[in-house]
Amino acid sequence: MRFQLLKKIDWYIISKFLGTFFFVIALIVGISLIFDISENIDDFIENEAPLKAIIFDYYLNFIPYFANLFSGLFTFVAVIFFTSKLAFNSEIIALLSNGTSYSRLMRPYMLSALVIAVFSYTLGNFIIPPANKQMIEFKYEYINRKSLSSDRDIHLQIEPGVYIYIERYNINDDFGRRFTIERFEDQKLVSKLTSDFIRWDREKEIWTVTNFIQRDIDGYDETISKGTRIDTTLAMSPDDFRSRKEDVEILNLFELIDHINLLKMRGVSAVVEYEIERHRRTAMPFSSFILTIIGVALASRKVKGGIGLHLGFGLLLSFSYIMFQQITKTFALSGSISPLFSMWLPNILYAIIALFLYKWASR
Repeated sequence: MRFQLLKKIDWYIISKFLGTFFFVIALIVGISLIFDISENIDDFIENEAPLKAIIFDYYLNFIPYFANLFSGLFTFVAVIFFTSKLAFNSEIIALLSNGTSYSRLMRPYMLSALVIAVFSYTLGNFIIPPANKQMIEFKYEYINRKSLSSDRDIHLQIEPGVYIYIERYNINDDFGRRFTIERFEDQKLVSKLTSDFIRWDREKEIWTVTNFIQRDIDGYDETISKGTRIDTTLAMSPDDFRSRKEDVEILNLFELIDHINLLKMRGVSAVVEYEIERHRRTAMPFSSFILTIIGVALASRKVKGGIGLHLGFGLLLSFSYIMFQQITKTFALSGSISPLFSMWLPNILYAIIALFLYKWASR
């Protein structure tokens, strides 16, 4: 009989936890949509954005992005709100007095956190990236209207042993100035081509090199040839120079890993941002467990001030967690710590806090 009672309690806690979680998401997302519409309505009208594109390309993709962005905060608020009501109604005291251990009480909470973690991981790695692509393209077309202009001093390894340099590349026209390509074998330079201009032929999808000098080196022998124009294929495309800060958000997990490996091969310094994003997508879902433990530990005790005090202190702790994530990310971008450590350090620190609060609450 007691086993059946606990089973009912499990489902009761899980349903209330997840129900509150999704209710909080719907409430906050609804408010965010209203603010976003009021902020961008002038741009929609001025740039003649189609209603279908506004709904399906932008807002339908905006919802999962925003929901997942603050899933940790939503988890925390849901735990605090629901558990405080249980504590205020003395339901938790009744459960513990009935012989239920504190660790047993945590089981349905942790199962709920697992559902949220899987939900967040799936969204962040496989559903949101393609949705972000549509949303970002819409923003650049109808909101920001920013054209990508040019990039300077581009150094890339496009293949093992093959390096290119472009002094300036115009992204809008796919046109580069002062182009150099060097080929190495056994760490020895075997050929070098320098040219005044390089342009991407969008119809033929090949590179056109103009006013070039080719040096072929074989030991102590060197052959020099010149030309005014040559069409060639290279292991690079204009997309390699169109990097935007949002581009990291449109790659799913497998694309992100492949892109990181490609950037490492090319020696691109911006690889740090992609590594941070990769580890963030794992660390953020895991934070659901930590924030759930902290929330239950804080809210399970009946105190003077009730839900308001629990929510106030809980939100303060939750925002400090988000702020700490941004601080460690800044250190990773500066090269002070590794991307892996920067994304997991907040989880490590707050896991220690969660363990302390759990021991305190279970006494």
